[in-house]
Amino acid sequence: MSSSRPPGMPLVAANWKMNPNNIDDALDLVRGVMSVARGHAEHVEVAIFPPFPWLLAVSEVLVESAVKLGAQDCFWETSGAFTGEVSPAMLKGWCQWVIVGHSERRLYLAETDEMVAKKTAAALTNELGVIMCVGELLDHYDAGMSDEIVSAQVKAGLANCSADDSARLVIAYEPVWAIGSGRNADPEHAYATMRLIRRIVGDLIGAGAARKVRILYGGSVKANNVQQYVELPLCDGVLVGGASLDAEEFAEIVKVTSEVYGHR
Repeated sequence: MSSSRPPGMPLVAANWKMNPNNIDDALDLVRGVMSVARGHAEHVEVAIFPPFPWLLAVSEVLVESAVKLGAQDCFWETSGAFTGEVSPAMLKGWCQWVIVGHSERRLYLAETDEMVAKKTAAALTNELGVIMCVGELLDHYDAGMSDEIVSAQVKAGLANCSADDSARLVIAYEPVWAIGSGRNADPEHAYATMRLIRRIVGDLIGAGAARKVRILYGGSVKANNVQQYVELPLCDGVLVGGASLDAEEFAEIVKVTSEVYGHR
């Protein structure tokens, strides 16, 4: 395995999805991870992605902390007659990050690669960091089509991006069959796929710029398995789902990641 990886800190991102159901629990969860995030801020960037209704309250708790704030989605237009949507311009200034193309949105809300590309470009234009998610379904994986599917998603998603966007661009490889299933991608498969992503990004925006793009693993990440992913040479952190709803579990994920990267 090559030891080549981009400069900068790894990213540990907490995608709360549609949880928790009340603001008090959300704020308790934030406070539960803030101290460990501060303690490892030298080695790990931590970002929390709450549901839209909790963003403002969470942002007030995170003021002057080392923890970044992100939204779970955005629309591609700045404003207009788009009922229920939130534009990246509305997020700019108090969010630092946004997730686009998460597999659950692709699956349940029929988001296409073209939509993901437009969201990615709009968010970057509004100076947000973007975590663009890619990953194959179980049928694709079983049929040996992982490379084909992931390659197509990366190429389409970055269609409107350039080398200038590289420092604010993150790609999360999340095999759909591993999300919430308790089934993890074999580290060798994860490594091979992340290596493929790195090569494609280099082809699209140049090898030098591609080295600034961070690549994460996501899919049933827990404290007891995160080390096998963050130890991979091309892995620049993790996108955490269910485990991020347990403050102690998520804190341990941050701690393990920090220890791995602190020794590099």
